[in-house]
Amino acid sequence: MHAPYASNPEKTRGRLVNEEESSFRSPFQRDRDRIIHASAFRRLKHKTQVFVEHEGDNYRTRLTHTIEVAQVGRTIAGVLGLNQELTEAVALAHDLGHTPFGHTGEEALHALMVPYGGFDHNAQAIRIVTALERHYAEFDGLNLSWETLEAIAKHNGPVVGDLPYTLAEYNTRHDLELHTYASAEAQVAALADDVAYNNHDLHDGLRAGLFSDDDIAQLPIIGLAYAVVDQLYPGLEANRRRHEALRRVFGVMVEDVIGTARTLLADSGVQSVDAVRALDHPVVQFSDRIWTELKEIRAFLFTRMYRAPTVMVKRAEVAKVVEALFPYYQQNPLQMPDRWHAEIEAAGSETALARIVSDYIAGMTDRFALQEHQRLIKGLEVTK
Repeated sequence: MHAPYASNPEKTRGRLVNEEESSFRSPFQRDRDRIIHASAFRRLKHKTQVFVEHEGDNYRTRLTHTIEVAQVGRTIAGVLGLNQELTEAVALAHDLGHTPFGHTGEEALHALMVPYGGFDHNAQAIRIVTALERHYAEFDGLNLSWETLEAIAKHNGPVVGDLPYTLAEYNTRHDLELHTYASAEAQVAALADDVAYNNHDLHDGLRAGLFSDDDIAQLPIIGLAYAVVDQLYPGLEANRRRHEALRRVFGVMVEDVIGTARTLLADSGVQSVDAVRALDHPVVQFSDRIWTELKEIRAFLFTRMYRAPTVMVKRAEVAKVVEALFPYYQQNPLQMPDRWHAEIEAAGSETALARIVSDYIAGMTDRFALQEHQRLIKGLEVTK
């Protein structure tokens, strides 16, 4: 039974291109399925989360992270009486716009794209699902419902000020009401992202030897979790002890989001999804106490993991790959695959060409970017 403030697929605002709806799937289920079958979704399996994809088989990739976000999102949405299919669709799509090499690749590509409008992975996700996926006879993109597109565009909150060009261009054709908050389902997907990466980055950092169990046991939430495990299971083998502690940390975050959201939804008195959008604050949040404690954990991860010396060395290496590929394709655009050539020939300006190159590089997996760098840049250096 859905809550009155849940998104109702029977009242969807529809799709940009009208289609006959499925007789056995709701519009949001259909959106979810189209995202799963998208080429960009498959490529997430070889895109960096924190560690470059080939560094080890046990680390999270962008795809496994996405699956974890979807799982958390469905759980929270179900408890809150929200639409689970819409929540899952947003969770599955939220990172489609990521470049190879994670945030390192994004920062490098954005710096290169500053003269041409910049690069933003959230906006790029909209570009992928509205333009770059080209499989259907009647439209480019996936022709997702308005509610799913709105949720992807602003799951992190209203998008105001100078809009990324990728988002601004689409919004002129299909108004996503970027100035408001999104549905509660979109907000759940955003918090599920926080829950997932705060938990799994601890796992991956420990596995990589960047810090120890004793190090993170000094942190809020985590220290109490280890203490509970040690009391319940004295002498437990190290890996099991770690897993038992971190799954309790995971549970604390999920339970806090659910409890806080229940209170905010009740206090707000909202009785429709449009009422959720009209509020001046999100209704799905961490409590102030847990948010403060999570900021301490995130500060630890930033210093000890995201900016660890070994990680920084690899970041510098892969940034150079993006920095070399971008000008190479600008100067040699026909080295891109044949399916891009019509667009290249139609590009009427340096900016238009740069944006085509950006789309192409952003879609690369880690391994393909490294292969192309080896073939086109290092190979060229050898022949000189």
